Amino acid sequence: MTRAPLAALALSAAFGLSVGLPHGDARAAIKTDAVAYMQGNAALEGFIAYDDAANGKRPGVVVFPDWYGVTDYAKARAERLAQLGYVVFIADMYGKGIQPKNDEEADAEVGKLLKNPALLRARYEAAFEQLRNNPMVDAKKLVATGYCFGGDSALGLARSGADVAATITFHGDLSNPDPATAKNIKGHVLVFWGANDPYVTAKAVDAFEDEMRATRVDWQVVAYANTVHSFTVPTAHSKSDAYNPVADQRSWQQMQDFLHDVLR
Repeated sequence: MTRAPLAALALSAAFGLSVGLPHGDARAAIKTDAVAYMQGNAALEGFIAYDDAANGKRPGVVVFPDWYGVTDYAKARAERLAQLGYVVFIADMYGKGIQPKNDEEADAEVGKLLKNPALLRARYEAAFEQLRNNPMVDAKKLVATGYCFGGDSALGLARSGADVAATITFHGDLSNPDPATAKNIKGHVLVFWGANDPYVTAKAVDAFEDEMRATRVDWQVVAYANTVHSFTVPTAHSKSDAYNPVADQRSWQQMQDFLHDVLR
C-alpha cells in the first residue's frame, strides 16, 4: 500500500473544502479538535469535526482511517463529512502519539492489531462508543466508514452486531475469518472497490459477496473500472495505489445518496 507523503495543499485542492461540495454548505462553521479517550489502560487520541452552527442532534459517523492513522487526509475527509451535516469522529487505532511515518512503520502497527483480534475489536468499539455517547449525535443514526485497513474495522463493527445503520468502505479490507458473523449486521452495507485493486482482489470481493448472500442484509458493491487501491487519496501515484478523480467523485456522491436514503 505504498503512497507518497501527504501534502496539505494537494488535499485542500482535491477535496474542495471551501467550494463546490455537493449537498454541502461551504459557510458551515466547522469545528475540529483532537479528542483524548481511553481503551482499557491505553491512551488514545482521535479527532472530531462538526458544524458548530447546527442545532439539535444529527447523524454521527465514525471513520476508521487507512494504515497511516489520523492524518491530514483523514481529517480532510472528516471535515468534508461535517460540512454535509454529520458529527464525525476519527478513530485512533494505534495509541496517542503513534503516527507511522512510512509504509514499514504503518505495516508494523497494523500487524500488532491483526495478530491480536481482541485488541483490534476493543479499539474499534472504543471509537464507536466515543461517537455514540456524544451529546450532539442521534444514536439511532450511526454510520461506520473505513478506508483501506480501516475497512476491516468498519465491517468488523457491523459484524459484531453494533447498532450501525450504515457501513461504507472505500478500497477497504473485506476479509472475514468467520463469515457467519455477517448475520449479525443490523444496517445497510455499501462497498466501493477498484476493479484492478491488487490488494483487495476479485477473489476477495467474491468471498465477501458470498458472505453477504448468506444473510438478509441490504448490501451493494460498486466497482470502478481501471481503478487500483487508494483511489480516494490525492497523493497516491504508484502502480498499485493511485488516485482516481472519477472514482473519488463518484463514490463520494454515491455515498451521499446512499446515506440520504437509509437515514431519512
